[in-house]
Amino acid sequence: MKSARAFIDRIVGSFAATNIGRAPAQRRADRLARALRTLISERGEASGAALARRAAALYRGLYGPGRTHFFKVLARDFSPEREAVLEAAQAYYRDPSVANLASLQRVAEPPRQEVFRRMNMAPGGTAMLLELRRALLEESREHPELAAVDHDLTHLLGSWFNRGFLELRRIDWSTPAAILEKLIAYEAVHEIHGFADLKRRLERDRRCFAFFHPALPDEPLIFVEVAFVNELPSHVAPILAPESAVGDPRRARCAVFYSITSCQQGLKGISFGNFLIKQVAADLHAELPNLKVFATLSPVPGLRAWAKKALKGAVGSGEAGVQALREGLLAAAADDHGVPSPAMKEPIEALAAWYLTREWIGGHGADPVARFHLGNGARLERINWAADTSGKGLAQSFGLMVNYVYDLGDVERNHEEYMNRRRVVASGTVERLAKSVEPLLVEKPGRTPTSVP
Repeated sequence: MKSARAFIDRIVGSFAATNIGRAPAQRRADRLARALRTLISERGEASGAALARRAAALYRGLYGPGRTHFFKVLARDFSPEREAVLEAAQAYYRDPSVANLASLQRVAEPPRQEVFRRMNMAPGGTAMLLELRRALLEESREHPELAAVDHDLTHLLGSWFNRGFLELRRIDWSTPAAILEKLIAYEAVHEIHGFADLKRRLERDRRCFAFFHPALPDEPLIFVEVAFVNELPSHVAPILAPESAVGDPRRARCAVFYSITSCQQGLKGISFGNFLIKQVAADLHAELPNLKVFATLSPVPGLRAWAKKALKGAVGSGEAGVQALREGLLAAAADDHGVPSPAMKEPIEALAAWYLTREWIGGHGADPVARFHLGNGARLERINWAADTSGKGLAQSFGLMVNYVYDLGDVERNHEEYMNRRRVVASGTVERLAKSVEPLLVEKPGRTPTSVP
């Protein structure tokens, strides 16, 4: 019990100093920290629930400097005891028994994880923790020492929000207005311009689904918007046009996932598991067996930013023609809102193919949308020129969009290729485009760029 006493002494010592001269916000944060110390030492369920409610009320009253101070206290004073961890690790090394392993796991777990578990007991606790993590992510930009706090909260949220807990619901015009309003507010791919626009997206030749969590029954986590069309689309405007004719879903061949929006900033970077889109596709196929193709029309949000950086740093083959092309592409990349010249069509498409199939960050595809679809087992099928000429589309990806295809019989295999072999399953056309730009980005033919594992 030596480690427990040391932990309590350290916490008490931390708050024993006088509060005279401290800003009110910091004093409020310190009161919350004292309440949390009491909370994690309390064993009774009823008293624990009451303490959790008090802690939640104190946290909701924090703002600005007080919130920052509280996060720093969590990082500093609610971490494992190093000596206790070392002692338990040495004991387990000498004798790898179940008891010693359990002891090591117990002392190695940061007390702040138990803090978060107990705070979750308060009414609305899960929503509060999502808001806490959203604020924590903001603070971490200027205070990197808070990464340890985020790691612990992410660990818990990853367990609480795994795929097994999520519920898929269809959203239609009869859905409560509060949720429809959230669909308008959260839409991050293609802005919804009021209820008339929303109503068109919910017509009979469209579908909208949302994933929910039992702890947040009226708060969507992900929206998925689908259009039924006759062929794989290459432009988004006809799908989004409010005045477009409503088709018969029983005659459509293709279900196009044209917008997938993650709604909760507090869940950023937390995976809900794979095959979410496969479930939606399977449900659609059961309803409409005439559907033969399940695909997306997806943005490539990281393309232009990557192109600027990659082209500036590229050595290339050194040939005059290659260098001239590089200069032309750099000029196109620098004009954030300009419409690229048709002469740049194939080179820019080739850059996109390389970016989506060859560029990796931390074991995953560099593009965030690509990571989602490839991790869900899709195949990169086609790159579409001038598919989204809105200001956002031009600024992010030169106006390009891509089709990912979900072949329900190949989803698991494609997922394994991506996750275990770090290989993007792509069509022959996309592969040829990627290879064509190799002399521009790689010094010697056949040499593997450093960004590819």
